[in-house]
Amino acid sequence: MRKYVFADEAGDLTFTRNQNVSRYFIVCTVAMDDCFVGDRLLELRRQLTWEKLDLGEYFHASENKQIVRDRVFDLIRQCDFTVDATILEKSKAQPQTRETAHRFYQYGWYYHMKHIAPRLLNGKTEMLITAAAIGTKRERAYFNAAINDVAQQTSRDKQFATAFPPSSAEPCLQVADYCAWAIRRKWEMQDLRSYRLISDKIVREYDLWKRGTTHHY
Repeated sequence: MRKYVFADEAGDLTFTRNQNVSRYFIVCTVAMDDCFVGDRLLELRRQLTWEKLDLGEYFHASENKQIVRDRVFDLIRQCDFTVDATILEKSKAQPQTRETAHRFYQYGWYYHMKHIAPRLLNGKTEMLITAAAIGTKRERAYFNAAINDVAQQTSRDKQFATAFPPSSAEPCLQVADYCAWAIRRKWEMQDLRSYRLISDKIVREYDLWKRGTTHHY
């Protein structure tokens, strides 16, 4: 039996205080036993095209118009999947943790999967992790290697595979994008409008350094 996990991240990997720099980096995964929600998103895209709405290349929460976001959230809230998110307040990361972007990325992914992999794999023998491709070609190689390493450490001898397609190629990644975007809006802007639409699907939303009081920049 296989568990399907689709992942996206919210926030950037820049470690300074600036108006255009995120306060948090968020690792978000959606997990499901089948990929039916992806089929339904493709059907929705065809319907919205018929209605002559501006969609762009694929569903992308930060770029879609509100009328499109409303329709996507209305669909995904009806589907069966769970959401997990690990929140990293970047200024609390010790310098050695954020020495490079890919090291910080792997750190976040490790603490994310360490806590949720045993639950996701309970009763399952296989896990397919699909993460959105980000960054330059060289950066993607580092990030992909990080996720593979984390999967190997946390899969507990279960079989796993990883894939890193662009979000336009995998509609279930667009579900992860929407959920990550909603969670980011909550943490960065205290905007709960979209968060409330998926809150009943969130199993774990963990602030990794909640107890930390030291900011390193």
